[in-house]
Amino acid sequence: MKRFFIILTLPLLLISTSTAQPLTDSIKIKQYKKVAQQFVSSALKERKGYDALKNLCRIGPRLSGSRNSLIAINWAKNKLIEMGSDSVWLQPVMVTHWERGDIEQAGIINSKKFNGIRLHISALGGSIGTPPEGIAGRIIEVQNFEELKEKKDSVKGKIVFFNRPLDQSLLNTFRGYGEAVDQRVYGAIEAAKYGAIGVIIRSITTKYDTVPHTGVMHYVDSLPKIPSVAAGYLDANFLSRIIKEDPNLKLNMLLNCKTLPDAKSFNVIGEIKGSGHPEEVIVVGGHIDSWDVGQGAHDDGAGCIQSIEVLDLFKRLHIKPKRTIRCVLFINEENGSRGSKEYSNFAENSGEINLAAVESDRGGFTPKGFNIRTDSSRIIEKVKSWLPILEKAGIDWIRKGGSGADVGRIKNARALFSYVPDNQRYFDLHHSANDVFETIHPRELELGSAAIAILVYLLSEEGL
Repeated sequence: MKRFFIILTLPLLLISTSTAQPLTDSIKIKQYKKVAQQFVSSALKERKGYDALKNLCRIGPRLSGSRNSLIAINWAKNKLIEMGSDSVWLQPVMVTHWERGDIEQAGIINSKKFNGIRLHISALGGSIGTPPEGIAGRIIEVQNFEELKEKKDSVKGKIVFFNRPLDQSLLNTFRGYGEAVDQRVYGAIEAAKYGAIGVIIRSITTKYDTVPHTGVMHYVDSLPKIPSVAAGYLDANFLSRIIKEDPNLKLNMLLNCKTLPDAKSFNVIGEIKGSGHPEEVIVVGGHIDSWDVGQGAHDDGAGCIQSIEVLDLFKRLHIKPKRTIRCVLFINEENGSRGSKEYSNFAENSGEINLAAVESDRGGFTPKGFNIRTDSSRIIEKVKSWLPILEKAGIDWIRKGGSGADVGRIKNARALFSYVPDNQRYFDLHHSANDVFETIHPRELELGSAAIAILVYLLSEEGL
């Protein structure tokens, strides 16, 4: 039996090795460049993705469990049908259902100088509300959990103010976000350990304005749940200053947000069947849900539209892919990742070969590169050999790196990719009322669609 197994698998190993070779054929490269230019020209000239994003944004914010999210799901399904996808279906998912409510207030009390001044705030996603009369407490300011622990004896009965900003000195704003976001996600847990009655954080943003930026936060059942909000960047500056001038002032918070029972929702899936290897699947996707402020234009309306437009570009240019190209619009990325978990389970048990997946969830800005996640150095070198073709859409680099929150759950894929546009403005908008269609530039968005389409085309033609 052992000898039989070795003989059977040797051809597979040889195939795997041979297909992961860099592209060096000059005639092929020339042909692929011609096709790449067609993707770019069609996307830029026709601007169908830009027009589609405008219509998606008109629906409004699309938080999981909301009516708007279901309207957006139905809109996306019809869009995929309209463009001529070979098959389109909805994949049922039970999702988190949190509602912000219509009351969000935070004001200064117990201060002769600052009494009555209100801050611009936004409840963090998943926060409990306050009692009808609100909560009020003195404020204790800290930069991180270590400082909170040092001051633990002074926390009881107070509102903890986490005031560590995103590090503006970093070129990579995603790194800055990653280093600062722990206070938003886990701040309520850490503050509750020492008897705090509430949390207010500085918004994790690169924008110097008063617009608050929301985002998910967590509780644990073993500790009291306390209300949590984010303040705008300038409001956080102001709050830090006035509590030094008047340490006895208090903050009054009033919220009526709440968590409801899980709601039924859906991933949206559409595909073009491969003509040569239909069992090998290339996923391209983003998340259809968005936070309930703004329109979710960049996060992640842009990624959804780019994923849809990849299929549309193949159809418009009458290109038949060798491998199946599947657009997956995941639900519930923002506050539960239930959609990606559901699709991952499906992909693992479908009997298909998960060749690759590409995620777009970093905004609709100018193309820069692709992160690739794989254990195979040969695959990385092969994909890097495609750069002269990808350069047609402005792609400058391919690097080993993270793949994204949704496609990162797909098991046994040979490679996972994240589309990386310019990131300097993304956190000006992220999770806030600033994230609206008017901030989208059509050429930037369409170049992203073309870049992803070129990568998917090369994956389909060359395999991995």
